[in-house]
Amino acid sequence: MSTTESEPTSPPRPPVSRTVPVTPADQGLSPSDEIKRRALRKMKAIATGALVLMAIIFVIAFSLEDRYPWLGYVRAMAEAGMVGALADWFAVTALFRRPLGLPIPHTAIIPTRKDAIGSSLSEFVAANFLSEAVVREKLAGFSVAQRVGEFLARPEYAERVTAELASAVRGISNVLSDDQVADLLESLARRKVAETKIGPPLGRISAEVFARGDHHPFVDMVAERCYIWIRDNYTSVSRVVSQRAPSWSPRFLDDIVADRIYQEVLNFARAVKDDPQHQLRLSLDKFLDEFARDLQHDEATIERAEAIKDQVVGNAEVRSLAASAWQSIKESLLRAAEDPDSPLRRSITQGLLNFGRRLQEDPELTAKVDGWVADVAGYIARNHSRNITGIIDDTVARWDGEATSRKIELQVGRDLQFIRINGTVVGALAGLAIYTFAQLVLS
Repeated sequence: MSTTESEPTSPPRPPVSRTVPVTPADQGLSPSDEIKRRALRKMKAIATGALVLMAIIFVIAFSLEDRYPWLGYVRAMAEAGMVGALADWFAVTALFRRPLGLPIPHTAIIPTRKDAIGSSLSEFVAANFLSEAVVREKLAGFSVAQRVGEFLARPEYAERVTAELASAVRGISNVLSDDQVADLLESLARRKVAETKIGPPLGRISAEVFARGDHHPFVDMVAERCYIWIRDNYTSVSRVVSQRAPSWSPRFLDDIVADRIYQEVLNFARAVKDDPQHQLRLSLDKFLDEFARDLQHDEATIERAEAIKDQVVGNAEVRSLAASAWQSIKESLLRAAEDPDSPLRRSITQGLLNFGRRLQEDPELTAKVDGWVADVAGYIARNHSRNITGIIDDTVARWDGEATSRKIELQVGRDLQFIRINGTVVGALAGLAIYTFAQLVLS
């Protein structure tokens, strides 16, 4: 496995940190590992038994070859079988440890080169399984959008997704600090308002409102309230007149004048209240229309509106308003999330059902979603595949060499014992064939 087969477009992996070795084999064996260990021991015993059998046959054949010349063929077969068994035993053992504990070069390959093996494996996976071409080809084999649509179109699954979203909302609300959210909302509101001139948009909105006459109900309410107040406060109105009268004026004359002025004011208020085309109302409409135009086009009015806006934004109550708004939103969301029959959850579930049906029935939408998924997966594979597979480097680097060797041997050692058995058999047959050839052709 070459260490040079890394994906050229992936960024280089950062150096792997060396920490305290982790020994996966020391964490206890699972029931499955226990079965594998017993199978490994059994296959080792069979392979070793084949070697011992070849040795016994060799000794017997060598001892009796002078009496029975044909045993030369058996001796050659057993001798070659022993050589093949020993050679393959050495090869298999050298992967995991030093044979007989001897410091022979290029042995104990896994314990001594586990970091390089992990890096090579990581690069191999990145280049051959997480490359952009492979990922796109795999995604092209099935429609992600169609599968998601089939999932979401089923009510029980849509409700499950909604429940998971509700759990996420509860989790987020527990993680977020109310003060931090309030500060964020306050800063966003202040910055957004500060960046926007309030005069022109307010003038445009006001002009539309005044043009449609949407302000007339408010004017009607104010006119009616003024009329009611004047009607019910004769004493307050007459006192103003009395206080303004000259000191030499007779009291009865002041009362007559006050009563007359009160009636005129009351009649005027009644007329404004009852007549939609009253001159005061028309004058007010004209004033408001001119004010809306000034908010849009008159620099002095715009500057005054900006000054008022700055005073409002700079008010300390903005912070309190942001905190209050967040608290209300948070409580409403939590109540809706807790209640499976809340309008919000029912709306989300229905929205998911509708979206799932659209993914199934709308080929254009399905193609778009599949294209987005392929683009995102391709981007991740192109730029981050090596970082993803880097977990192999990091994990292997933390493992202890001896424990890693034992763990790998436990997983693949049983199959490797067949190499020893095959080596014994093939060696024996090769030895027999060579000896026979030598006797028949070369003798």
